[in-house]
Amino acid sequence: MHLRDFYFDLPAHLIAQYPAPRGSDRLLVLNGDRREDRAFSDLPDLLDEGDLLVFNDTRVMKARLFGRKQSGGQVEVFIERILDQARALAMVRGGKSLVVGSRLLLERDFVAEVCARRDGLFELRFDTTRPVAEILDEIGHIPLPPYIQRPDEVLDQSHYQTVYARHAGAVAAPTAGLHFDEGLLQQLAERGIKSAYVTLHVGIGTFQPVRVVNPAEHRMHSEWMEVSAETAEAVRATRARGKRVVAVGTTSVRALESASGSGQLRPFRGETDIFIYPGYRFCTVDALLTNFHVPESSLLMLVAAFAGREPILAAYQHAVAVGYRFLSYGDAMFLSVRSMG
Repeated sequence: MHLRDFYFDLPAHLIAQYPAPRGSDRLLVLNGDRREDRAFSDLPDLLDEGDLLVFNDTRVMKARLFGRKQSGGQVEVFIERILDQARALAMVRGGKSLVVGSRLLLERDFVAEVCARRDGLFELRFDTTRPVAEILDEIGHIPLPPYIQRPDEVLDQSHYQTVYARHAGAVAAPTAGLHFDEGLLQQLAERGIKSAYVTLHVGIGTFQPVRVVNPAEHRMHSEWMEVSAETAEAVRATRARGKRVVAVGTTSVRALESASGSGQLRPFRGETDIFIYPGYRFCTVDALLTNFHVPESSLLMLVAAFAGREPILAAYQHAVAVGYRFLSYGDAMFLSVRSMG
């Protein structure tokens, strides 16, 4: 396996810069080697009564802050994780000269002090009695991905968030879920299609490229996740009635498969750094709804592991040829059958 095995040419004009109305996107259905161009609103017709959709209910934080160093240089602070009421772990652009004890002067007179360095990130302590989460809500910006080449706007506060987001902690949206609105969720429920939830707080490492020639040597970032006993029971019941477990997004896949390390899904709460690439044997997920991903990325490798590398690359070439919109605000794919190879 070579990194170039996961390359395709992605024209820049196909990278969606703004969201379409929820549910109005296109949907490329892939079943083995067969593919079909559909609308996302057709999703209920592709599922059976008793199938289980598993959603990631993480909520995106306003994780991007702007400010300056005491010396006057501008900085951009990207919160990776809230550690407690006063501390957070962050990437700081423009912060090469920062040392322990440095102070960052943020908007509205908030101040953050550098407490430590951890693997290229900074541990920051906020000089206020207010919780970090409240500060982010007040002065933070929606952390749009780097390939969306515009500042965040008011519309992103709602559109870069799923309608079922519950637990704040992510710095990137579980983007397959952005297509669902309340009406579609209600329609699915009325057809007897079940729903369950996992939580995986998507970290900043989701945007890091694979830098090794042999993808098997790549090491994933660690992310916090939880699969509840209720969700584990919903999966068991789905299996018992002979129906499919359908993961909504790669983050739901990673959560479910992380909690299936024993071969059977069990409740789990903690960190995961699972890396799924071709050759992986899936334990829990039977079908996958996902957006289109970046060339040579770990996410593309995951979907290639699920549906087969050649069918996925052929489907991506088709998607490029007919003008599907790519990445976070783009169109979706439904992988209805997993590869047995």
